[in-house]
Amino acid sequence: MPKAPSAATPSTRPALRRNQGQLAGLAGGRSLNAMLFAPTVAPASNNTRLSLVSLHPLVTPIQLSHNVYALYLRPFNMLTSYQVYDPVDGLTLAPDIDPTTKIRQLERQIAQLKSQLHEQGPNSRSASPARPGSVVSDSGRISLPHVSLPMVNLVTNDTSETRFGSENGSPELANVPSQNSPDPLMDLLFLGWNPDLPEPTTLNHYIDIFFKCDPCGSRVLHRPSFLASLHLPPRDRGFPHSAILHAICTSASRWSPHNVITLPDGTRRDQFAEFHASKTRYYMDRTMASGEDIFPVLQACILLCWYFYQEGRWVEVWIFAGFLTRVAVPLRLNYPGTFTTHGNNSPGAYLAPPRDFLDLESRRRTWWMTIVFDRIASVGGWIHAVDERDLGTELPLRNHDFEAEIAVPSNPQDMATPDIFVRHPPQYTDSHILLIKAVMLFGRVTDYNVRGNLRAPTAPSKNQNPFFLDGFKELDQLVCTDFLESLPQIFKNNNGVTDDGCALDTDLYMVHIIPHAAAITLHNPYLDFTDPQNASASRCVTAARSILAAYYTLSATSLDITRLHPFVVICWYLAAVVQVQLCKYFIEVGDSDRESTLWAELNTLRFAMLAYGQRSPIGTRQESLLQGVMKEIVRTTAQKEPLQVGVPLYPFSSNTLWRKDQRPAEDTVATQQPNVPPNPPGMAPLPSSPALSPPTMHKRAASTGTWSMDTS
Repeated sequence: MPKAPSAATPSTRPALRRNQGQLAGLAGGRSLNAMLFAPTVAPASNNTRLSLVSLHPLVTPIQLSHNVYALYLRPFNMLTSYQVYDPVDGLTLAPDIDPTTKIRQLERQIAQLKSQLHEQGPNSRSASPARPGSVVSDSGRISLPHVSLPMVNLVTNDTSETRFGSENGSPELANVPSQNSPDPLMDLLFLGWNPDLPEPTTLNHYIDIFFKCDPCGSRVLHRPSFLASLHLPPRDRGFPHSAILHAICTSASRWSPHNVITLPDGTRRDQFAEFHASKTRYYMDRTMASGEDIFPVLQACILLCWYFYQEGRWVEVWIFAGFLTRVAVPLRLNYPGTFTTHGNNSPGAYLAPPRDFLDLESRRRTWWMTIVFDRIASVGGWIHAVDERDLGTELPLRNHDFEAEIAVPSNPQDMATPDIFVRHPPQYTDSHILLIKAVMLFGRVTDYNVRGNLRAPTAPSKNQNPFFLDGFKELDQLVCTDFLESLPQIFKNNNGVTDDGCALDTDLYMVHIIPHAAAITLHNPYLDFTDPQNASASRCVTAARSILAAYYTLSATSLDITRLHPFVVICWYLAAVVQVQLCKYFIEVGDSDRESTLWAELNTLRFAMLAYGQRSPIGTRQESLLQGVMKEIVRTTAQKEPLQVGVPLYPFSSNTLWRKDQRPAEDTVATQQPNVPPNPPGMAPLPSSPALSPPTMHKRAASTGTWSMDTS
């Protein structure tokens, strides 16, 4: 151990820091080893000073403080240095409070909190509310406080096992104290748990619900590795980013609502979801300022975007759709392999090359989900944020290969592949990849309409034949015929509903109706029911009835339609708009029988939107828009109570009317179907059974008063 320097002259003595000066006065000149490791004795003389250069290397600050205070049993105020130091700019001086008094106050507060924890046992939690800033779990444990926002009682007994099912199989956080821990709150904080997140057990429930129920954002994350990462300590770099966990809580709250309030305009707000949405946005703002953790925050933003879409919050949907693409492009996710080191006078990629197979595929899926969201947000006729010609990333792999970590070669298809919409390699085809293709096909329709109207001198007219327009006939053939006809047999003959009606592939269900919604969007500007030769009218009627037939097939089962992709509501809306125009035509010509049939079909789609809106407000919002479109036909119809025509007693209740154990599926279907009048010769048949395949069109001479598909 080095010796202390000589203190012969003041000029050669080393200067002491303020803390060292205090300890020098306390030490009293005793040997440091004797002072730190000897039993407590009477204070030594204060005439000599201790040089801290001879500190034992194994002495910690805690040991030093303990032994010093144990040796000197003076009152605390006598051990405090009263030297005056120069003020420091920006430093707020602590109040002059006796430390012993402060310690006693803290001890009393801790005792009060512990007593409150014991009072909130399993038998009393329903009678006693949770403390402000905390939430109560099903096991009676108190979760972490939300001190920054008024989040009181947002997670209540609704999160019980009777609501979510068994906890078996749910991931659990490693090293989290057990239920019998005397103070689980402090233990979690010690582990580094984010106090804004729910406690681990509640969070695990939300994660399970998210992966089981969410049809959108869950495709971005690799579920096995994500669940495994939850076993890591919260401070570990491999632990999921807090932004993703907040976004998952936001999305999963749709199937586990808490404290839902109704605003004056009739919309609903889930306070739990809004809290975690605000926390996700906080991390987004921080990343925008610093660039840290940009990729996981981008994934969290995708989850949040789908939440806004299901809420029908269109301004935020549009803004965040642009934000996603503006963030993803500098990451070079639009390049093959999601990485490149070259560019035209542009800096290199922000992200390093993918580390492994999972990292590469996660980037692909993140990019494609960004593009899918951009296409879906633009179906109203808006310009896409990224042009199709700038998409160089290959399509993702099948879900099975991704989840099982089967390192297969990259998908050979990208948007530059000429036959991407009509050729589907079996080893690179599943319902999710087909959904991406269907959405991109819809995007081509949007591009065609937007670019066609951009420099056109006049708006599209129903009096013109669109098949004479450049590129229209080829796009019509691809959208209305070729894509669905080219599907592999296993997907072509299956619309996503299993034969027993007990399972639903939401992606495949959307694959079968998105092309029909695209056909309506393509032909609607040229629709004219007064012209029997109008091909666009035939296309729109066929597409609308195909969407309606797909819904009849689904409603004949006990499946929950709220599990469908939220874009299904837009498809229902487009089909209903066609039915409104056709109903208006029947009112004008005085065909009351066919008008009655159209009212029944319209109400079917209306109540489908309302049923979906019970969980996702986008359904209620679109139904309100539809009622605005229906105002004219409601005012001019001769039907009594037209909005009630064909409406069942208990509309589309999967727990009562459509239960298979109460009524056979065939009888259930019959209750939904209106009385269909005979079709005039050549008229496209109205759906008489939900099991019908999409209706076919029949050619008819002009004198019959209906439509022909002759485009020559």
